[in-house]
Amino acid sequence: MYYPDELVEEVRTKNDIVDVISGYVKIQKKGSNYFGLCPFHNERSPSFSVSGTKQMYYCFGCGAGGNVFTFLMEYENYSFQEAVKFLADRAGVKLPEGEYSQEAKARDSQRAELLKVNKEAARYFYYQLRGKTGEAGYRYLRGRELSDETIHKFGLGFANVTSNDLIRYLKNKGYGDKLLKEAGLVNYDEKNGMYDKFWNRVMFPIQDGNNRVIGFGGRVMGDGKPKYLNSPETMIFEKSRNLYGLNFARSSRAGNFILCEGYMDVIAMHQAGFTQAVASLGTAFTEGQANLIRRFAQEVILAYDSDGAGVNAALRAIGILKEMGLTGKVLNLEPYKDPDEFIKNKGPEAFEERIRQAENSFFFELRMLEKNYDLGDPEAKTRFHREIARKLCGFSEEVERENYIEAVAQKYHIGFENLRRLVRTYALENGMAAPAQRPKSGIRPKKDPAENRRKPQKLLLTWLVEEPPLYRKIKKYISPEDFTEELYRKAAERLFEDLDKDILNPAGIISLFADEEEQREAAGLFNTKLMELSTQAEKERAFHDILMAVKRSSLEALRERVGTDVSAFGQMIRSKKELEELSKTHISLD
Repeated sequence: MYYPDELVEEVRTKNDIVDVISGYVKIQKKGSNYFGLCPFHNERSPSFSVSGTKQMYYCFGCGAGGNVFTFLMEYENYSFQEAVKFLADRAGVKLPEGEYSQEAKARDSQRAELLKVNKEAARYFYYQLRGKTGEAGYRYLRGRELSDETIHKFGLGFANVTSNDLIRYLKNKGYGDKLLKEAGLVNYDEKNGMYDKFWNRVMFPIQDGNNRVIGFGGRVMGDGKPKYLNSPETMIFEKSRNLYGLNFARSSRAGNFILCEGYMDVIAMHQAGFTQAVASLGTAFTEGQANLIRRFAQEVILAYDSDGAGVNAALRAIGILKEMGLTGKVLNLEPYKDPDEFIKNKGPEAFEERIRQAENSFFFELRMLEKNYDLGDPEAKTRFHREIARKLCGFSEEVERENYIEAVAQKYHIGFENLRRLVRTYALENGMAAPAQRPKSGIRPKKDPAENRRKPQKLLLTWLVEEPPLYRKIKKYISPEDFTEELYRKAAERLFEDLDKDILNPAGIISLFADEEEQREAAGLFNTKLMELSTQAEKERAFHDILMAVKRSSLEALRERVGTDVSAFGQMIRSKKELEELSKTHISLD
């Protein structure tokens, strides 16, 4: 659904960001801004800033930032359209329905109906567990040491032994056969006709990040097969992009997620206080699930079963986490099979200790690999060391690879230089990047040149948002073309247009970018920490230095283009004159 820019801006301006965020996060006013604990990462000292003036939020700890739409997209896992609709309803702004195509209307209507029927089915299962027909299911859950409070929290239920109870109930509520099939709540064959998909099972409602029931898992009572049965994929239930327990875990402040294999593991861990636990939904861990976790945490602790299948699942998950830029650790559950069993036998304190001792995922991989080699045999030991070298070549970042070479050499009693040579040899033989060279003592590595150019540009944009009158004093020297990054240039172009009209609307600039990462980066442009200087002269000198740095970077970029772009030559001459004039100009901050 497309909404016109003017309408999106109307919705944004009618939803004060301080009011909206204060409904989710406890914030207190300090100076001109509000501060609180960031909801997107674990912290003890408030670094989450909300500006009523800018109508933006920004975390100086993790870099999360944006406008009121961005906040809801990150916190509630809404799409942009869902965030606009939520805030429009909140502010009483009517969104045009006429712009929907018939297909879009049909899709939205179907999604809404699927959510309604799933919610009704969850309610039915919930009450069946508490009746006479659900006694077996209730005894099973209590036998697994779940409290009534936990059973209620997760909405656990029961599907009766007979195979058409749910169908009769939902039909009486007005739901038709077609919808029940689309929701995956029934099966059909020519011999039996339509019958309940779930029967004689303890039921686990599966909710998305916004607490909406999108599917079910069912654990059979007795020895029936399969032991666990999940809903099929539907329009609202995509297994590879959802996680069981995410609706609770997203609010945890643990600083990590614990990834389990099953529903009962997640529930037992939440009951024990580990509310960051989630599980994949009857499938192997996927990139989509890793991407979902990345919205809320950077570290994932794998708490898979300690048997062979669990180890293989952990090894697969480690590769995905690494690919998605997440840090992985592996929990040692021995001598117990799974987290539920461990907690029952050793208690939450012992489990907390195991979390603190969780093994680095790379060393877990090496430990599993080591089992394939007889290290008493020199030839096998050499092959193992070569395999270590191969895996070390997988670290593309030089500093990280260097650190791991040092750590592995120490752990496996391999000479540091010997292992480094082995890694270098393997890398060269296989066409991989050569390993890092340790810098000579006393010489620090140079900073990234691109970041050296970007920092003054961010400082300048922040300063102009903080003190808009300064724009009139510098507009003859600085233009959007002086910003060397495309995103920075686009943001500067809109900001300068607004300032020319005496408008300050940095939150509106965020809406120029559709991608959440771009919105976060754009928010950072207007929230860069300015230097704390005591005297007016120091501030003016610092501001002048920032202007000069931006202009120099612009000139350097033009020089690089001259060889391939004739028009850049004229721009370069003009830019050089502006730089010379700026160097002789005093700009007052009064």
